[in-house]
Amino acid sequence: MKALIMTLGTRGDVQPFVALARALDAAGHEAVLCAPHRFAELVTGNGVTFAGVDDGPLRQLDTPAAAGEAFGGGVRARLRQVREMPSMFDQVLADSWQVAAHGAGAGADVVVHNGQIVAGQHVAEALGTPAVLGLPLPMYVPTREFPWPGQSLPFRLPGRLNRVTFAGMRLPASMFGRVVDRWRRDTLGLPSRPGRHDPTVRPDGGPAPVLHAYSPAVLPQPKDWPAGAEVTGYWFLPPEPELSDDVERFLADGPAPLFAGFGSMSGQAPQTSTRAVVEAAALTRHRLVLATAWGGLDAETARATAAEHGVELLVVGDVDYQRLFPRMAAIVHHGGAGTTGTAFAAGRPQVVCPFVADQPFWGHVAHARGVAPEPLAQRRLTGPVLAARIAEACAPAAVAAASELRDRVARERGLERAVALIERAAEVRR
Repeated sequence: MKALIMTLGTRGDVQPFVALARALDAAGHEAVLCAPHRFAELVTGNGVTFAGVDDGPLRQLDTPAAAGEAFGGGVRARLRQVREMPSMFDQVLADSWQVAAHGAGAGADVVVHNGQIVAGQHVAEALGTPAVLGLPLPMYVPTREFPWPGQSLPFRLPGRLNRVTFAGMRLPASMFGRVVDRWRRDTLGLPSRPGRHDPTVRPDGGPAPVLHAYSPAVLPQPKDWPAGAEVTGYWFLPPEPELSDDVERFLADGPAPLFAGFGSMSGQAPQTSTRAVVEAAALTRHRLVLATAWGGLDAETARATAAEHGVELLVVGDVDYQRLFPRMAAIVHHGGAGTTGTAFAAGRPQVVCPFVADQPFWGHVAHARGVAPEPLAQRRLTGPVLAARIAEACAPAAVAAASELRDRVARERGLERAVALIERAAEVRR
């Protein structure tokens, strides 16, 4: 079986599919991962065949200032994104078809895609192959059990209202519909048909398989989901063999520190957020490992504030969270699906400080599992408030809940389950 895997987004939207490609290869299949050009090294460095597409809307995140406006901008910035975003997908769509029809993905028996790349189900339709939707969060399939994770919403709504909130997934069709329809007609030679913009529906109107790459111990599979929608367990890469020497020295030099990092997120005032994080470490008398990533936290500000408050600080860039997180006292992060999942698997308590989109949702899930206090929105992030949340996270009840959840996650075999379901989808074609 040859699987063409297609994904678009930040690293957290790509890394699980690298793990899936490795698992498919290990099972004797051939996997090709189609992702933005900027992730070529991540993919090939893990021994996976890579096929690049245009970076598209990711260019909005190329500088901390641009990322801050993208994630934290006001109404005017949102309206500009709505106007400009569709044209950013023209080359992504063109590249996607080139990869699938003539490039490394040619001859695929199944297409696995994350929805965000927009092209997935249309490419599969043009090739006459099954499409499988793979997701790190439950964005597409409505349920009465929780609200749509794409926007900050009250976590406990009446069941009927929860289902209604999933109408938010109609936004991509309204934003990109014209661009996609023109591409379908002019490049793929496909007709207009009902349901063409819904990746949960096959061209014949039946349900497409939807695989959710998170733990059922973290968020149980809803009882009202249709057949074909499944929670498989996490898709993790193997951890790196070891941490770097400077990280190991810091960890060995004292008690378990806090970790703070906001991944690919960058707010409007990263220096302010950085001061709040370091001040919270001082107030709780913790050492601190601070990850700067794409500018959400500022290294110079961190060092100056740590010197002022007497905080033992280590600033890191790219570091393996699977190796690092189990050795932390608590993990302060933005609530991205990948970071949250790694923290659950590490068995350490968390403090979630969300920016946008699904991050408040995962903050509420962590709180519901007893491993984190209520999420602390970035706009309310101050040293004393964060310190209070850290103290709550480090209480014995949260520490015990985090350890128990870790043990449940460790027993799952998410990648094995996902491979079996993809094999089943490809077998339907044959």
